[in-house]
Amino acid sequence: MFTQARAFWLGAAALLALCAASMLTGAGRVAPGQVLDYLLGGGGDGHLRMVVDTLRLPRTLAALVVGAALGVSGMLLQSVTRNPLAETGLLGVNAGAALGVVTGIVTAGAQTGGAYLGWALGGALPATGVVLAIGARLSPLKLVLAGAALSATLTGITTAVLVADPVTFDQYRYWILGSLAGIPMDRVLAIAPAVAAGLVMAAVAARPLAALALGDDLAVALGHRPGRTRLWVTVAVTLLSAAAVAVAGPIGFLGLLAGYLSRSLGGGRVGSRIVLSGLAGAVVLLGADVLARMVVRPYEAPVALLVAVLGAPVLVVVARSRAVAAGPGDLVPSGAPRPSRWPARRTARAGGLSPSGARVLRGRGWSVLVPVRSSVAAAALLAVTAVAVVAAVAAGQSGMTAGQALSALAGAGEGGHVLLVQEIRLPRVVAGLVAGAALGLSGCLTQALARNRLATPDMLGINQGAVIAIMVAGMLSASGTLFAHWWIGPVGALAAAVAVFAVSGGVGRQGYRFIVTGLALTTLAGALTQSLLAWQGLGSATAVHSWSVGSLAGRGYPVALPVAAGLAVLVPAALALARRVAVLRFDEDVSAGLGVDPGRTRIALLALAVVLAGLAAGVAGPVAFVALAAPVVAARLAGPARLPLVGAPLTGAALVVIADTAGRVAADGAEIPVGVVTSILGGPFLLWTLLSDRRP
Repeated sequence: MFTQARAFWLGAAALLALCAASMLTGAGRVAPGQVLDYLLGGGGDGHLRMVVDTLRLPRTLAALVVGAALGVSGMLLQSVTRNPLAETGLLGVNAGAALGVVTGIVTAGAQTGGAYLGWALGGALPATGVVLAIGARLSPLKLVLAGAALSATLTGITTAVLVADPVTFDQYRYWILGSLAGIPMDRVLAIAPAVAAGLVMAAVAARPLAALALGDDLAVALGHRPGRTRLWVTVAVTLLSAAAVAVAGPIGFLGLLAGYLSRSLGGGRVGSRIVLSGLAGAVVLLGADVLARMVVRPYEAPVALLVAVLGAPVLVVVARSRAVAAGPGDLVPSGAPRPSRWPARRTARAGGLSPSGARVLRGRGWSVLVPVRSSVAAAALLAVTAVAVVAAVAAGQSGMTAGQALSALAGAGEGGHVLLVQEIRLPRVVAGLVAGAALGLSGCLTQALARNRLATPDMLGINQGAVIAIMVAGMLSASGTLFAHWWIGPVGALAAAVAVFAVSGGVGRQGYRFIVTGLALTTLAGALTQSLLAWQGLGSATAVHSWSVGSLAGRGYPVALPVAAGLAVLVPAALALARRVAVLRFDEDVSAGLGVDPGRTRIALLALAVVLAGLAAGVAGPVAFVALAAPVVAARLAGPARLPLVGAPLTGAALVVIADTAGRVAADGAEIPVGVVTSILGGPFLLWTLLSDRRP
């Protein structure tokens, strides 16, 4: 076991060694001996001075400052929320700062370090306030998921801002990778006062945070004010995280890693953990930066990707530790099904009772049991979807009315309207319908499988797995479009699903731990996606970026019809499994006694859900939150007694078409991708879902 002193001296020695490695390592023809001789006062030519003084020294100092700032800010959040998973990247603070910087670049032409810092502060402060406001109401794992919701909304707004400004996007796609290359010394000096102020505030907050760890009542008895402490920490975290993002971009997982290392290496008291976390953050970031210059020489690997590779496993380890408590968050309870709020309609027949809210239709030699409420809900959803289709084909700059759109759909009316509707808009709407239906049904199946309404393909990393598979196939193929590789989406989705299930150890009793495992994979896959975008040309990267956040631009029958054919097979297969899925709500012995093999049923559910998610990603990319919202909305309409295997795909289809139409008409002269619209709206929906769940 490391003592605090040993941990500190070990970290200091590692930091000195990495500083030396950072100064001696880099691309070009400058040998380490030349750099060492120059640092010892031996002099050198102009090229050597430029490499050392202009490139490597600011880069090394930036890694030290940013690493320490993110490490300390992560520990402050973990201490004030009493949550070992709290971290500025996971909780949306970095996303808020990034939104502030992008807004400053687009609206005010911000370019200097001081301007970046000011805009980053404006974005990080409200994000930090939201995190601390909800932190006391949520369990540790729920808080991480709430942070994911906040990050999704803020990132969606950032993407919407970038859609209309390709020049800013060109800067953003490199900056978001967390690169430390080329950072000028004046930018490091510009954020130094903010970092120094944040570190001083962290030191002052050590004793109040130690008292706060005992509970608010004891903290008050010891003479501290919890409200003032939280406000103080809010300002400190904002200063530190905003300064770090202003210099190096939004680097995630670093605060989590620093906090984990500081606790593991002997950090007992809060003050000691703060010091060790700052040291650990600097060591990890500087080590990752040195490694980034070596793994793919003469090029550089993205620093954010390397930190994510280290941080994602740590997130899983901490989430599965005993220090983190979480409730199950079941969609389908493990015991008996929830009683319906609708009055039971009991019909004696053969000694049995008809299910609640169902009617029996009889004929000569036949009878059909019709669930009234779910049938009415399905009819209403079908009507909403039809209205959404008409609105989608009518909306746009053509000024077409709903009546003209209906006529054009039937092949009548003006020739221009018929051409616009049937050849341009209708194929896109059909693509949105099949993608949304696939997402809705996939989300319904994964929620039933995991007994958790947050267990959806986008939260579990399944969508991102499909996206990476399609992007890699597109990069290795001579085809000029990613749409041609829609068929490989299910393969990537299956690989991601296998990884999540293998790492999490299964579902059911894992509760929110299972979701956080998927979130770790999602974040890691997102960093890899951003890295792939940075390695492409601007024109290709702009098109791929739009698809990688979820877009229907350019989609038509060539990709929609194969997915529609798949749905024609997979939807009946899911309906055939409906009875077996309902039995899974009971334990293993009861399920087996009712003639259902739980293991085979889960495998079948997983296969169906993965294939559906992969097909949807092939059509529209990773459209976020539709797989979460569609089953929840459909279940609210159909009642809790039944799994909405029909209502969920109808709801998903309507949501995607509505969101795509809104994205087309919301911005004048620019199109906001459908995935951006769903991210902006889906984040608050996820947050509402978490806050409305009364379980811990």
